[in-house]
Amino acid sequence: MSYTPYGPIVDAHVDTVLDLAAGRRRLGERSYQGHVDLPRLEEAGVGVQVFAHYIEPVYKPHAALIRFMELYDVFLREVALYPDRITVVTTVAELDRALAAGKVAAIIGIEGGEALQGRLGILRLLHRLGVRLIGLTWNERNDLADGAGDARSGGGLSQLGEQVVREMNRLGMVVDVSHLSDAGFYDVLAVSSQPVVASHSNCRALCPHPRNLTDDQIRALAARGGVMGMNFFARFLRPEGPATIDDVVRHIEHIAALVGPAHIGLGSDFDGISETPQGLEDVTRLPRLVEALLRRNWKEEHLRWILGENFLRVFRQVWSAGEPAYPVPEDPAGGARGGEP
Repeated sequence: MSYTPYGPIVDAHVDTVLDLAAGRRRLGERSYQGHVDLPRLEEAGVGVQVFAHYIEPVYKPHAALIRFMELYDVFLREVALYPDRITVVTTVAELDRALAAGKVAAIIGIEGGEALQGRLGILRLLHRLGVRLIGLTWNERNDLADGAGDARSGGGLSQLGEQVVREMNRLGMVVDVSHLSDAGFYDVLAVSSQPVVASHSNCRALCPHPRNLTDDQIRALAARGGVMGMNFFARFLRPEGPATIDDVVRHIEHIAALVGPAHIGLGSDFDGISETPQGLEDVTRLPRLVEALLRRNWKEEHLRWILGENFLRVFRQVWSAGEPAYPVPEDPAGGARGGEP
């Protein structure tokens, strides 16, 4: 696969796995349903795709981990059919090899911290299984934090939530603050030692929806080196009326005016949204967004940042800082256990 003239596109959030699990589509077959499949990713020049494993409310809380395992099994079976075109990546080295080979690098994300079942041990096991990004909440409250749709109490991270953020930092997993309550957002920034992402969030100043970030939040995220991905859901772009590509550009330029272009990326929310902007009906239309930015005299260097390099910077930094999930314990007599007697 050849990427775009601006390098591989990175999309930090799609919900395609749900369609695969329901049997509505196959990953490797071009479809006229939904927004994303492997042929269309390749046509658009997407080199890195975060595949969110969204835990539907019906499975929460007690069956959330089981549901993730079901979804992940389906996804891995689909990916295994096309080893020369797509691969799951879990390290910087694997990411770089996939891009050098012209493949789609698939990053495994979870949308909903209920999958942890309140246990740090399960977080460590999920890391070992390949999960590299977790959104702590969806819209509702869970045992980690309050979600954006259930924030009347003003609650933020719980004590468990703080422990999870610290352990994700240690393991080298990206913390995703999209869907968090405002208080939870600021709590994560106070606790995290690494940059965090808002994988699919827009600007509340332009569209007053609680899922979007305020200007103060955008500044705080950027100050810690974070990145926010532009969500293509029409109702997160404008409160009413049809949305267009120009609305996406409007949000991008608002962020750039606040904090510069180094903290903007793409987080389409494709296959998880019911209404796309006119002109961005599926992933193959991403070149039209590039054209719209070029018409606004965006520099090619900054286009590279927005289309992929900003998110790649965070992924590489966070993953490189990770430690083994299960380090070899030291022998009190000296040396490490587990080797030759």
